[in-house]
Amino acid sequence: MLQSKSKKHLSLILPLAMTMTFTAACGGNSGGSAAGESKPAATGAAESGKEAAKTEGPVKVVYWHAMGGELGKAVDKLVADFNASQKDVVVEAVFQGTYDESLNKLKASMDSKSGPTLIQVYEIGSRFMIDSKAITPIQQFIDADKYDISQLEENILNYYKVDGKLYSMPFNTSNPILYYNKDLFKAAGLDPEKPPATYEEVAEAAKKLTKDGQAGASFAIYGWFMEQFFANQGAELLNNGNGRTSPATESLLASDAGVKTLTWWKGMIDDKSMMNLGRKTDDTKKAFAAGQIAMTLDSTASLRGIVSAAEGKFEVGTGFLPKPSDAKEGGVIVGGASNYIMNNKSEAEQKGAWAFIKFLADPKQQAYWHVNTGYFPITKKAYDEQLVKDNLTKYPQFKTAVDQLHQTKANLATQGAVMGIFPQARQLTEGAIEEVLNGKKAPKEALDAAAKEITAKIAEYNKTTAK
Repeated sequence: MLQSKSKKHLSLILPLAMTMTFTAACGGNSGGSAAGESKPAATGAAESGKEAAKTEGPVKVVYWHAMGGELGKAVDKLVADFNASQKDVVVEAVFQGTYDESLNKLKASMDSKSGPTLIQVYEIGSRFMIDSKAITPIQQFIDADKYDISQLEENILNYYKVDGKLYSMPFNTSNPILYYNKDLFKAAGLDPEKPPATYEEVAEAAKKLTKDGQAGASFAIYGWFMEQFFANQGAELLNNGNGRTSPATESLLASDAGVKTLTWWKGMIDDKSMMNLGRKTDDTKKAFAAGQIAMTLDSTASLRGIVSAAEGKFEVGTGFLPKPSDAKEGGVIVGGASNYIMNNKSEAEQKGAWAFIKFLADPKQQAYWHVNTGYFPITKKAYDEQLVKDNLTKYPQFKTAVDQLHQTKANLATQGAVMGIFPQARQLTEGAIEEVLNGKKAPKEALDAAAKEITAKIAEYNKTTAK
């Protein structure tokens, strides 16, 4: 049986990592030690769901997730289908609120062992989960099972790999795209089939799309967008290879990529071609649906809702995330969350969790998940399922998201930054954007101040987690 040897370690770093709360909307994160690895789990990891239970009765696997509403119903359906598919493992899905709330509950459960076997954690919690030493890396099960990961999307796996090792299995995955009103493009004399692709083209189009009661664009003040703009320029957000060649010690938020992006963003506010609607992505969605803004940024997971809200009013177009015309090769970083197996549960439970993870990665399940949520399938063959083909016919805009994912160049920038204090860093980034858009600070000044504070928090975190 696997036992965690580091409850005290986890309880020390969790309060630090959770000092500031953050709710991922996309639900909106390095080099690490091989923490939490133990041979027993890998030894029997090759066993499937049927082989996972050697004790009397089915093995119970408690799964904590942060998928509410319709997303939660989709999770429940997948769990019910898995439970019906075999008799040796029973998964119990438990909704735990937001990603932050779920992670805080994990901390509270550590001493009592009342926590889950499997937990969904947002991408920016990756560094923290590895450092917690409370998990059994998925790589152990993959190696022991000789599980073929070539069937999975490389650019999705890339994010969750640290030192070439997969610590968790991707589950819900998205990236940001440009949404635009094709009818307003036509009215402004713009080609509705050619969305702006560069910062310069977006700014020019925004001016033409602005008239009384209508702004050319609005982007929510969301740190995730800034992270994506960095990656799309092939720029790293943190030193030490985005915190992947070794743990990050410094934020690069105030580098040219950040200043260029915020200067462009503020320029559109200044010439009144862009509205500042604050931090809530829901507010930009509503303004877009009402025809008050012609362009916006949002997650691919929002696509179906955005298209449905515009139905009967106007046609929604989609384009790649814009970047400067002189940008280096880059692309987007995946957002969303992945599933971790906790190492303080029995071998049988961990193997049961692995069996469920493999079930979730099956093309049929991925097709269902994608069509009912808007998240990307993590399995390539899901695109061959009729369900997915029919969905792409109904929502052709989603092809933009798929193409953007596949055209992303794999490098340290697009692999994404990893740091233990990512939720706080994202909020500090949003604070800097807000100061600039509200005219309180110049882009370089605001980003320098935020970068300095993020760097200080990284140093504090690194000190706390030092062996």
